[in-house]
Amino acid sequence: MNDAAKALRFTGQQQRVDELVTAMNRAAEAAVPEAKALLVAAVKSVSVGDARRIVTGGEDSVTRFFADKTRAPLGERFLPIVKRHTASVDLANRFNAVAGQAAHLGLVKGDDANVDRYVTTKALDGLYLMIGEEEKKIHRDPVGTGSVLLAKVFGS
Repeated sequence: MNDAAKALRFTGQQQRVDELVTAMNRAAEAAVPEAKALLVAAVKSVSVGDARRIVTGGEDSVTRFFADKTRAPLGERFLPIVKRHTASVDLANRFNAVAGQAAHLGLVKGDDANVDRYVTTKALDGLYLMIGEEEKKIHRDPVGTGSVLLAKVFGS
């Protein structure tokens, strides 16, 4: 992604690259609210085996559980939202063309050669990073963090 952006900047398209980056950020922000329903459904679907793996799975077991259960369906929900946002920037198609050529030469990984897939992947990575950070807080202070979370959930 960065290599293709550098190439486009080198050709005098700095402003367009900046517009694309802004559109990519807006696309990720717009997609994240779609996660709530799937994350709640994942919690409701926890099996005994899932619970056992979460309890015995280490410090990132909850994050891994959510990623395993929701990454693919969230990607399907995020991608159209991302496409709507990036379609408004003319440079997205040009970027995809440059990055596609770089991918064909083996210089860029497949998903990084498409703006929409790249943004979708990065939005999901960011979501699971946030879940992981919350999980770390809970592991460090289960009682205190649990009380704060319960207060948020139940409005106390």
